[in-house]
Amino acid sequence: MPPQPQLSADTLLEQLRGHFEKLCHDVADAVNQAPAGQILNASEEKVRDLLADFRLATYQTAVQLRLEAAQAAFPPSTPPQDRQAPPEQGA
Repeated sequence: MPPQPQLSADTLLEQLRGHFEKLCHDVADAVNQAPAGQILNASEEKVRDLLADFRLATYQTAVQLRLEAAQAAFPPSTPPQDRQAPPEQGA
């Protein structure tokens, strides 16, 4: 079986860089906004939700890039040259 087309980690990183930077800012905001002595209780759920969203976006992007790599490896085929043109209507 021939090797399957692979997605590029560099392309994935490029696609997710902005999303990751936003994630880091949002996590920092969630932790910084938590009152002293309640950092875990006040920020853990928010951070967990942010990471879950990022995990989903990462996986969706990776799958999409893999599909695009597979499509690029198999360009569309050209129709056979010996096909006759369909008859015109009303002829």
